[in-house]
Amino acid sequence: MSPGEVFAALGWGALASSSLIIGALLAFVHRWPRRLVGAVLAFGSGALISAVSFDLAAEGVEAGGEAAVAVGLAVGALTYFGADSRLERKGRPAGAGPSSAESGSGTALALGACLDGIPEQAVLGIGLAMGGGVSVGLLTAVFVSNLPEAVGSATEMRAAGRSRRDILVLWVAIAGICALSTVGGYAIADVTSGWWRGVINGFAAGALLVMLIDSMIPEAARKSGKAAGLLAVLGFSVAAWLTTVG
Repeated sequence: MSPGEVFAALGWGALASSSLIIGALLAFVHRWPRRLVGAVLAFGSGALISAVSFDLAAEGVEAGGEAAVAVGLAVGALTYFGADSRLERKGRPAGAGPSSAESGSGTALALGACLDGIPEQAVLGIGLAMGGGVSVGLLTAVFVSNLPEAVGSATEMRAAGRSRRDILVLWVAIAGICALSTVGGYAIADVTSGWWRGVINGFAAGALLVMLIDSMIPEAARKSGKAAGLLAVLGFSVAAWLTTVG
């Protein structure tokens, strides 16, 4: 990789992951109403389901086949489940009060953003390296779906008493790791077979689905009520349309 290619991949990666920091900062502006946080989470859930369907699973099957995606799905799901379970045992002891539950939910969303963001942005880098340019649909879907994860997570952490500094440092670190993953995806593209690209896509999809069902969707429904379903469909529709643009 030439320095120019490294900076190009890093730039696109930073653009995609910058919404994580923006979302955390938005949570600092004021205490967002419960229903609004739920609405943002619901919209983002729909956008992420679209990303799983059209950008990750479908493109993974095209690149590496169904078996590769199935392997990636299993590994990604088990990785997220194991990491979240370990986090829950350490951070949410039995008998903990509501604030501990809020903090745990916020940290779970942050963990999900990291676990699905790394392979997701590696896919961006692989696309760049293969000469296909940046997928506008995937780039925009990643950017848009990152916002509710960060807003929801930072809001939950604030409600649990975490300091703004700690929250911002966490999201800057996650955004940096995700941006570097784009460079990593670009670097390994030349030595990675289509099968492994399918595994990478499947890993991102698996981690994403477990996070959505365990954390993001329940929080959205709990906070915004019956409107969560409609907002999720809206998020899915917008993200699916953006995918066709790309």
